[in-house]
Amino acid sequence: MGLLRVMMPPKLQLLALLAFAVAMFFLENQIQKLEESRGKLERAIARHEVREIEQRHTQDGLRERDTSWVASTQESDEDVVIVYNRVPKTASTSFTNIAYDLCGKNRYHVLHINTTKNNPVMSLQDQVRFVKNVTEWREMKPAFYHGHVSFLDFTKFGVKRKPIYINVIRDPIERLVSYYYFLRFGDDYRPGLRRRKQGDKKTFDECVSAGGSDCAPEKLWLQIPFFCGHSSECWNVGSHWALDQAKYNLVNEYMLVGVTEELEDFVMMLEAALPRFFKGATELYRTGKKSHLRKTSEKKPPTRESTARLQQSAIWKMENEFYEFALEHFQFVRAHAVREKDGELYMLAQNFFYEKIYPKN
Repeated sequence: MGLLRVMMPPKLQLLALLAFAVAMFFLENQIQKLEESRGKLERAIARHEVREIEQRHTQDGLRERDTSWVASTQESDEDVVIVYNRVPKTASTSFTNIAYDLCGKNRYHVLHINTTKNNPVMSLQDQVRFVKNVTEWREMKPAFYHGHVSFLDFTKFGVKRKPIYINVIRDPIERLVSYYYFLRFGDDYRPGLRRRKQGDKKTFDECVSAGGSDCAPEKLWLQIPFFCGHSSECWNVGSHWALDQAKYNLVNEYMLVGVTEELEDFVMMLEAALPRFFKGATELYRTGKKSHLRKTSEKKPPTRESTARLQQSAIWKMENEFYEFALEHFQFVRAHAVREKDGELYMLAQNFFYEKIYPKN
């Protein structure tokens, strides 16, 4: 007798395959959920272990050490000093107003560094005095210092704990145009104050066309030396060494450098990183009356011809290179700190935790 072959109809074969596929999909989905649950369980166990260790550290003879550690942490938090060596006409007054509005509620002092004739370079003896004030003036700590002063390296004076440097920069031509009209017409912050060039009605374009000194390419050389510092070469217009040093300081000496065009993001990131000073800053910037108070009067945007003429200069190319460098760095830092949702930016929550902490006792 031949073997009987049982053949399954094609429709049943298709249904069997579909059932198998659905079963596999369901199984993979369950496995993925189990993996996610396992990850959550591991993190919960790690947090539980951390709490257990913290509790044990408060017992068995460790109380004295913990008390001193807590006192040291609190003292450290109250010992923080921020230095904002603001570049003129970069929305620095708008930002500083936020610091003044928050200082009472957040319990810190704001001090304006008022140099003679707004000279950004301090004498050697004034550098020593300033470093001594910032580091030893305990009655003023925590403190927020601001002023038109070029970067000062505190380590040169034997200081162990340096202040936190922050700053904001702006498109170099837009900054120069704003400063040009500010010297002639002032702003809406102190409209009655007489300015140095008051009475000069010449527009920025007319100044460029006439080759005037107030709109010359050399006037663009400001943001680089502010970040470069107090070395003589920093103020040598067109110095490539100064450009390199300014870039180095921006990356290595400043906690955060924002740009005028994205000031709200700068404020938001500061609030997340330094809530001791900037808690409530983002909301205040968005809704406060003083945040956008200072605007240069009678300012007219330059023509393409005036802009193109300035852009031909080597000085503009260097200042613009520094600005683009700062902008790229700021956007890199921001990309790792915030996310956008429904047109709004939100700070990322803490994205790390501790585990495998030993010894256990």
